[in-house]
Amino acid sequence: MATNVTGTHAGYAAVDDVVATRTRARLSWGAIFAGVVIAVAVQLLLGILGTGIGLSMVDPTEGTTPGAAGFGIGAGLYWLVTTIVALGAGGYAAARVSGVTERFDALVHGLVVWGVTLILTLYLLTSAVGGIIGGAFRTVGTVAGAAGSTVGAAARAAPQAASVAGIDQNDVRQEASDYLSDAPSDPAQMTPEQAQKEVAKQLPALARGGADGQRAENRIVDIVAAQREISRADAQTQVTQAKQRFVQTKNEAIETAKKAADAAAGAASKTSFIIVLALLVGAGAAAFGATAATRRRVR
Repeated sequence: MATNVTGTHAGYAAVDDVVATRTRARLSWGAIFAGVVIAVAVQLLLGILGTGIGLSMVDPTEGTTPGAAGFGIGAGLYWLVTTIVALGAGGYAAARVSGVTERFDALVHGLVVWGVTLILTLYLLTSAVGGIIGGAFRTVGTVAGAAGSTVGAAARAAPQAASVAGIDQNDVRQEASDYLSDAPSDPAQMTPEQAQKEVAKQLPALARGGADGQRAENRIVDIVAAQREISRADAQTQVTQAKQRFVQTKNEAIETAKKAADAAAGAASKTSFIIVLALLVGAGAAAFGATAATRRRVR
């Protein structure tokens, strides 16, 4: 009696394949790493290509350079398209290399590729910005140190330079004290320059208000009356009108700053939502690419 051995061996082979499939690790980090490398490389390549295309559109001599708004929208759309292509390619490669046959396993591979790519991109961006800021601060510190050394050397060399030029040091000190001296207490004895400096010195206290503001206002009124040779009542009227214009200008500036802050906050909010939407689209692209690469399950 003949026995069909071939069928038995075929059944054992099928069972072995199923067992091997079930015992294989469901998450292959090597495949994920390969997908991340491909995604970053494709994103970088397309980004460089987009930069070249954008620079080729700039023509300041002919005046045909696109506007900032249109250019920004085009750049955003191009970035979105390149993200979809890069993550789709990375998810497809990861699922294909891993050899998974379950659609869910392929989906997980694609999403992990998306997550690792996102984390790596954020790390690279923050590291680059931190390096630039650190370098800038180090440069500022070096320049400040050099400036301090130069000022110290100049201060030490000033007496020698003065003696060589035949200038008495006492004359230099007297000139410096004249520059730093306060205006006369009597407004009638002030020069126009001294009166302007004194009014400018009183303005911060006038803006603060209170008792100091009242004293500053009285001082300014006395200066205006003496300099313009008008009565104190007329000077008070002029100072009051000037203060009202100052308060109105300050309030308008504050209102403008508030509107600008509200507009900036609204723009930042919209940008955040757009970035979140783009990230979700990227995750969908990686998942779609991974599931598209799923092989048929051995039955």
